[in-house]
Amino acid sequence: MESQQPLIPDQTPAIVRESSVELVHLFDKFNAVRAFILDVDGVMTDNTVHVTESGEQLRTMNIRDGLGLKIALKNGFPVCIITGGRSQGVVKRLAGLGVEHIYTNVEDKWPVFLQFLQTHGLKASEICYMGDDLPDLQILRKVGLSACPADAVPEVLNAVDYISPIAGGRGCLRDVIEKALKTQGKWSE
Repeated sequence: MESQQPLIPDQTPAIVRESSVELVHLFDKFNAVRAFILDVDGVMTDNTVHVTESGEQLRTMNIRDGLGLKIALKNGFPVCIITGGRSQGVVKRLAGLGVEHIYTNVEDKWPVFLQFLQTHGLKASEICYMGDDLPDLQILRKVGLSACPADAVPEVLNAVDYISPIAGGRGCLRDVIEKALKTQGKWSE
């Protein structure tokens, strides 16, 4: 009769093993990013719209998010904006930062997403998409790195790879861009 070694259970608690695997997986996702596709309201703004007496809708955008976009573009990362909003102020702000692909008044984001991939020869697995609400879910479920701000709706919070600890319009976009570029050794002004 052969003697058997007693089975020694892995001394690492299951929660620690799972977390470290998730962190490695998340690192790989940040490392694979080649382009950013973004929603505006709730990501680049705080989801607040100030309405003037004349009916004009005003939004507030974070300066650090803007610098993050400029640094991503300078380092060769294409950036695409897909929003249901129609604000010309938002378009002017983003175009002024160097963003060339700005799609506004979009109800169904999926065809625009596919067009951007085809135009740039990218795969969904190379995209970081950041959104915060229900219209973003279809794309969030298909990309390599899905991200959202801390104050996204519960359905989005439950669907994404990375939840920024920062709320929408407060620098969450900068957080995601900076993490992706630093992971790849490309974070430079």
